[in-house]
Amino acid sequence: MALKRIALRDFVIVQALDLDLHAGFTVLTGETGAGKSILIDALQLVLGSRADVGVVREGTPQADITAEFDCPPHLSRWLDEGGFTQEDSLLLRRVIDAQGRSRAWINGAPATATQLRHLGDALLDIHGQHAWQSLTRPEAVRELLDAYAGVDTQSLRTHWSAWRAAHKNLEHALAAQDTLQRERERLQWQIGELDKLSPGADEWEELNTQHTRLSHAQSLLETALGALHLLEDDETGITSPLTRAHSTLQHQEHLEPEFQAIADVLASSLAQVHDARHSLHSYLRRTELDPERLAELDSRLTQWMQLARRYKRTPEELPGLLQSWRDELRQLDAVVDVGRLRQLEQQAHEAYQAAARALSLQRAKAAPKLSRAITQAMQGLGMQGGKFAVQLDKLDEPTPSGLDGVQFLVAGHPGATPRPIGKVASGGELSRLSLAIAVTTSQLGQAGTLIFDEVDSGVGGAVAETVGKLMRALGRDRQVLAVTHLPQVAACADQHYVVSKRRDKSATTSSVTPVQQQARVQEVARMLGGERLSDTTLAHAREMLAQAHVG
Repeated sequence: MALKRIALRDFVIVQALDLDLHAGFTVLTGETGAGKSILIDALQLVLGSRADVGVVREGTPQADITAEFDCPPHLSRWLDEGGFTQEDSLLLRRVIDAQGRSRAWINGAPATATQLRHLGDALLDIHGQHAWQSLTRPEAVRELLDAYAGVDTQSLRTHWSAWRAAHKNLEHALAAQDTLQRERERLQWQIGELDKLSPGADEWEELNTQHTRLSHAQSLLETALGALHLLEDDETGITSPLTRAHSTLQHQEHLEPEFQAIADVLASSLAQVHDARHSLHSYLRRTELDPERLAELDSRLTQWMQLARRYKRTPEELPGLLQSWRDELRQLDAVVDVGRLRQLEQQAHEAYQAAARALSLQRAKAAPKLSRAITQAMQGLGMQGGKFAVQLDKLDEPTPSGLDGVQFLVAGHPGATPRPIGKVASGGELSRLSLAIAVTTSQLGQAGTLIFDEVDSGVGGAVAETVGKLMRALGRDRQVLAVTHLPQVAACADQHYVVSKRRDKSATTSSVTPVQQQARVQEVARMLGGERLSDTTLAHAREMLAQAHVG
């Protein structure tokens, strides 16, 4: 699987470019400033890097980038899940307009930049010209060792997140305990106050009824006695006149039949009067003035009113308020189970520690192997007798990436003690170390195309020839694309493209042209001796090309 074709329209200073690429080792060369890295930038954009309006060629509406790859089998499921058609080739396209807006497609279907980046990880592995800078960054160093060891740290990060979340929950619970305890004590005190009153559900209404009756007892007794007097008094009461009227009519019923009906009405009235007298006598017997009971009711009503004012509720609401406080107290007691949270935190911590220790063992096993491999690569890159070492240190505190600190150490000459790279390596040595690491780790992952963007900076002479041979060897198994300024590297390539810049009155444009035979000899000669080609540089270029391709 490899990059088969790249097409650019109005990209930076490229007006139009259609470039077919092949397997093996391919180099891009050209004068400084010709735009040798433009292709690399275009590939990064079509594989999801951040779009910028500056990539649109001046005076044009949009930049258009298309890249065609062999479709690797391991992407079939991902393409199917994303709704993209599966073909022998994988066609990626991205358009950036003059306003900076970006659109993308995968096999003709709209795609997101995130989806393009996913493909980028599977299709390309780019080693930039400043890759050496990452050799002093602990995070990058650790990631490189992990990639070499073939370990996946995602599981550890998941355990870390679970542990930190459990730890945070426990800390919050412990911090909240004082607050919760104060809230609990407040509720208990309030419940205690209302419990002393013990308000019944319908008690307030009954209290008011009793209090009203007792506070008016004297007036009620006088009213009952007055009513009895009106009914029973011999001179002014109504009972005696009704009785006499009833008797008079009865005595004359035999003479006037209508008197019988009237006498019956009077008889009924007398019966009702007797019932009323009986009820009034009964009321007077059971009703009396009770100042003690009235005082009790006054006191009880006062308690109700005081608590109602204190808690800014009506008296009728007090029974419901008491019940709500009891419910709230039960909920508070159930909200935080510190013991359970402590147990969960301990379990999450143990799971993280187990995963971290397992990862440390894998790193410890891979570190000496990586050290030996890079040390061996250094010997052919002008650092004979030098030694590379991967050092693992136990961190003071656990991290999402484990318990290990990782350092790259180097000794530039025999007998020297390896020390941290940033303290002992010169700029040229850092470039060569970066190249040694890139070559050693280039077979990691599944990317079918390896790109080296001027990683041979600071290298020359026999070392440059070694670099070229290393890249050519890598090209036997995978597609290798290198941007280089070294003729020794360019001579080793299977395919050679020259990037050139042309200026006219209206614009500056860049183009990429494949070179073969005499044209390639001339380009290698230019790289050797500058623009003025001599017979000597041309002969040297022919010799260099011939030796590079022997065998």
